[in-house]
Amino acid sequence: MSTDVTAKSPAPAPPGKSGGAAADGLLQLVMDGMRRNMRQYGMLIALGLIVVLFAVWTDGDLLLPRNVSNLVLQNSYILILAIGMMLVIIAGHIDLSVGSLTAFVGSMAAVFMVKQDLPWPLAVVLCLAVGAVAGAVQGFFIAYGGIPSFIVTLAGMLIFRGLTEIFLEGQTLGPFPEGLQKAANGFLPEVGPNTNYHNLTLLLGFAMIAFVIFQEVRDRRRQQEFDLDVPPTKLFLLKLVAIGAAVLTLTMLLASYKGAPIVLLILGVLLVGFGYVMRNAIIGRHIYAIGGNLPAAKLSGVKDKKVTFLVFLNMGMLAALAGLVFAARFNAASPKAGLNFELEAIAASFIGGASMSGGVGTVLGAIIGGLVLGVLNNGMNLVGIGTDWQQVIKGMVLLAAVGFDVWNKRKVGS
Repeated sequence: MSTDVTAKSPAPAPPGKSGGAAADGLLQLVMDGMRRNMRQYGMLIALGLIVVLFAVWTDGDLLLPRNVSNLVLQNSYILILAIGMMLVIIAGHIDLSVGSLTAFVGSMAAVFMVKQDLPWPLAVVLCLAVGAVAGAVQGFFIAYGGIPSFIVTLAGMLIFRGLTEIFLEGQTLGPFPEGLQKAANGFLPEVGPNTNYHNLTLLLGFAMIAFVIFQEVRDRRRQQEFDLDVPPTKLFLLKLVAIGAAVLTLTMLLASYKGAPIVLLILGVLLVGFGYVMRNAIIGRHIYAIGGNLPAAKLSGVKDKKVTFLVFLNMGMLAALAGLVFAARFNAASPKAGLNFELEAIAASFIGGASMSGGVGTVLGAIIGGLVLGVLNNGMNLVGIGTDWQQVIKGMVLLAAVGFDVWNKRKVGS
């Protein structure tokens, strides 16, 4: 007696089931990618949430084109300082003098342009040279003198603040030439036909989206060539879409007002230039090496003293640039300029992913950290939160960022 056994085919999935499973799979993929890259994406997500929170809280006032332009102008000098400070922290050091150096360079600019009537382009070059020399002197004592950076830059903070008072004789000095004012407060010129948008800003925004996508694709291919771990394709495409949407949104907001501020172009050049150096140039890898493991870097042939010296020279130049932007924005040099700028730059770096032990951080992270502080300041002002509570909230954000860094290290170590 034989028995026929008939295999049953699996029941077809209910309509819409496969689509829901695909969505769940994509969500799980995103969550897994975020967990593996929490340091990289954590503050970027936090920035997005803060923007959404204050956009709702202010009934959309935060994202008005005029306010977005003001947000860029108000935080430009802190973002410039944050880029240099991020490099200093990655190298395992700290710089407490940048706020005072910012004020000192502003006072020098006022003396050159207002009292001595030097042409403003020449005065700008001289001021950048002053900042480079100041940074080089501090870098020499730190790198070749063996004095801790905390002590050297603390002394520099006092010296530069005193020199600012001496040069300005305790008074505010201005105004600055119109050309310098436009560089700090002006916008790109109008070109092309009338489209109800700023055409040049639109063009630059689309070019930036194309550049970012090209850069991300090239970096991914390089990582694959060296058999390094890369995010899954779907997560990578989602990342590109998110970046493109963010840049496009900012572009449309700026283009619907007066266009991109000139200082935003300066920040863009610094971001691209220093980002390339830290990712691809030899000195960038050496900065990470001496901050991550100094003894191993020395054994590998890294000239740690030279690298440290150059890091502080660069910080001096960026502090000088920030001082020029700040003085030109307010059209005067003041003895009280630059107060707490060093703390803002340090906070932006740590919020943006820098590690207390050095060797970790990105230039983009410094920009993100600076924007977190800038959006917090702007949003809290719009909703009427007092300056006392603003300081409390910013302190809590900084503590949370550093606490997250410590927690993340312990999790990876375990």
